[in-house]
Amino acid sequence: MTASTIKVWDPLVRIFHWSLVAGFFVAYLTEDDFMSLHVWAGYLVGALVAVRIVWGFVGPRYARFSDFVRSPGEVIAYLKAELAGHARRYLGHNPAGGAMVVALLLSLALTVITGLVTYGGAECAGPLAGSLCSSGNEVAELGEEVHEFFANLTLLLVVLHVAGVVFSSRLHGENLVHAMLTGRKPASVDETQGENA
Repeated sequence: MTASTIKVWDPLVRIFHWSLVAGFFVAYLTEDDFMSLHVWAGYLVGALVAVRIVWGFVGPRYARFSDFVRSPGEVIAYLKAELAGHARRYLGHNPAGGAMVVALLLSLALTVITGLVTYGGAECAGPLAGSLCSSGNEVAELGEEVHEFFANLTLLLVVLHVAGVVFSSRLHGENLVHAMLTGRKPASVDETQGENA
């Protein structure tokens, strides 16, 4: 660790993040034309979400949910301060970023689950095929509609996430994308902000 930077994101968080980006976009872009690739990308996303949830309880400090999950009131107060241009800087996820992590994990999990329902009911394939293959088209069609809803919701959340990263990077004068690549963030912060700053 150099004097000017501090290690924040561990390798698992960084690998998870960029693998999830790739897996989600492969699944999203191949839904109609390349079903096998779509399904395997969906499995990858599901496995990554499961690993990240476990890591949120057992990983290092900045990976843990206890470090960044805040109450709705704290998230709203942070967003107001950020829009006013005087939000506190956090080394880990800020309250809005923490809320986005939870929203993305939840939306991705529901996308994967409804994808499995659709795959099992419509294609008679996958881990739910035994339960859903004979359920009729209604279950498969409903599953597909809900699956598409959550896939599109996830895409919207990704757009909001990127916008938040750009805005926060500019506000605090740091490159958050670079930090997610290297795992390091600038250590120079206001001493009154304590360990979370």
